Amino acid sequence: MLRLSKLTDYAVVVLVRLSGMEGVQTSPGLATATSIPEPTVAKVLKALAASDLVSSQRGARGGYRLNRDLSAIPIADVIAAIDGPIALTACVEGTGLGCESQGLCPMRGRWDPVNDAIHKALSAITLADMQVTLPPAFHIPEQHLPDQPPHNQPPPNQPPEAALSAAAE
Repeated sequence: MLRLSKLTDYAVVVLVRLSGMEGVQTSPGLATATSIPEPTVAKVLKALAASDLVSSQRGARGGYRLNRDLSAIPIADVIAAIDGPIALTACVEGTGLGCESQGLCPMRGRWDPVNDAIHKALSAITLADMQVTLPPAFHIPEQHLPDQPPHNQPPPNQPPEAALSAAAE
């Protein structure tokens, strides 16, 4: 089974969340916004910065920001930033990994087309494709001032029956 690491999943969550925030963001702020532990967010941001997906700014007003729009960040780049090169087996070309029986293996090089197809597919999907738009039922209702009841409720001094008859009109 092919499975991404939790850190890669967290990296996608952090990057998508970072895109919805203005200015630079701190790792504690992103940890709060994503419910991911702060040490994990810091580790993910450090790896993303090393791969130039985010940039960091030091100082009292420091933090992180995206270097590119979500539509310009393929999932393959995020996976490579966190987990290293995409490789199904140790002997896939270009990974720098070796295999004990590489010289004798009849499958040597046979995994390359499969690996290339997976890499191509993951490169075609961007973080913008991963964004979630919540349906209206999941939106947080707006806050109403105490002297202004919500549009479906009667004013505080009006009996509920009067509100029902007013709504029917």
